[in-house]
Amino acid sequence: MKILHKYILTSYLKIFFSFFFILMFIFLIQIIWVFIDDLAGKEIDFEILFKFLLYYSPKLLPLVLPLTVLLASIMTFGNLSEQYELVAIKSSGMSLFTAMKSIVVFNLSLCIGMFFIANTLIPFAEFKSYNLRKNLAKLKPALAITEGVFNDINTMSIKVARKYGPNNTLLEDVIIHRNNSNSKNTLVIKAKSGELISEESDKLLQLILKNGKRYQDIESTRPNNKQFVPHSYVSFEKYIMNIDLSGFNQVDFDDEKYSNTYRMQNVSQLKFSIDSLSNKLAFRYENFGKNFYTRTGITNFQNNIRMNIKSINKDLYIDYRSHLNDYPKDIQINIVDAVLNVLNSQKQVLVNQKNTFFIKEKIINLHKSNLFDKYALALSSLILFFVGAPLGAIIRKGGFGLPMVISLILFLSYHFLGTFSRNAAEDGSLDPLIASWIPNLIMLPLGIYLIWRASTDRSIINFDKITYPFRALLNKIITLKKI
Repeated sequence: MKILHKYILTSYLKIFFSFFFILMFIFLIQIIWVFIDDLAGKEIDFEILFKFLLYYSPKLLPLVLPLTVLLASIMTFGNLSEQYELVAIKSSGMSLFTAMKSIVVFNLSLCIGMFFIANTLIPFAEFKSYNLRKNLAKLKPALAITEGVFNDINTMSIKVARKYGPNNTLLEDVIIHRNNSNSKNTLVIKAKSGELISEESDKLLQLILKNGKRYQDIESTRPNNKQFVPHSYVSFEKYIMNIDLSGFNQVDFDDEKYSNTYRMQNVSQLKFSIDSLSNKLAFRYENFGKNFYTRTGITNFQNNIRMNIKSINKDLYIDYRSHLNDYPKDIQINIVDAVLNVLNSQKQVLVNQKNTFFIKEKIINLHKSNLFDKYALALSSLILFFVGAPLGAIIRKGGFGLPMVISLILFLSYHFLGTFSRNAAEDGSLDPLIASWIPNLIMLPLGIYLIWRASTDRSIINFDKITYPFRALLNKIITLKKI
């Protein structure tokens, strides 16, 4: 390696690793702040806290590494340009791209490493952190109840629409399912509101439900008789449930039974999941179409009615009114009402099924986005380097002032582009492949343009050329006034 290349690479690596550790520390502090409710007041020892931060660290790399590369590249070449070292390099016959060669090799290695991190380390970290957080939630069941989803507490599954009040102990729209020893759902409770009452030293969690209904299956003495299923159904204004918490604080933090989220999968697993989910969805589409067509009764209508129409004079116009005229007025009204009820029922079926299919498609899109993000993330560091290095050479400023501001603006633009495109891909507005690559596809032409401007020693925008017509017009007006 040439001495010059070694000098440039050393300058770059010093800034790179300094910013990398600083940014990792800042984002880790932010992670602690986000999950403070899961960690505070649970008497967690240092080992568990260290594991929590260690497992979340790899998931920060997609944010930290691109920003680090952008900052380091702008500041490195900004320092070289500010101290006229870049001018000396060019005067020796070396082009800007040749001067960047050693850092390009480093960033190519970083891209390869980042792909393996995204494919292996990040899914493993997601698996570990997800299971650890689930186990941490068991130390305080009030925090284990998340809004909008079913949460497992002992043999019960609890879902609430909203949590509010002091320490989020007040609940709204509560649904509870409880399983028996055979893992069968025998008890269902729905209440408009509820309240969680517990003390730190208490082994019981008291759940007070208000204005609800309770349905329970009773074990039959004749289990083979499917027509005889005894049950109880009651309405209540206030219902108190005591939940045993004696086993909650005896948590095994090495228990890892959750392994089915798309973030925990590598490339091969994601491809298999996408193929499997797509085939199942296609089968559901076809099956629903056939069943819905059969339920409409169109087949019977074609067989029983339209055959008779063929025997009628073709010049005679026949519509639903001609059929209704064969019936008395009151029966006509009943027929029309029945048809409207059937149509409204079928419409509701379509709306419900549309929502179901939307959720299934959303899950597939999330798998696809996660798959394509692994490839897009691997190249993001190299592309942002091609943006930052020539930009630093153009602005000719080192240090923490202007380079820091420009880096943050560029990175936030890059990050928000990725966020918006992924959200659009999630609901199907954009193809997941295009959405994952949109930030890189926008930054790459910008990087090529900046390299061209820096190689030819030009500024980003030639303001003299833009303002020349206006200045010429202004001078002409001034000249005419003098005359």
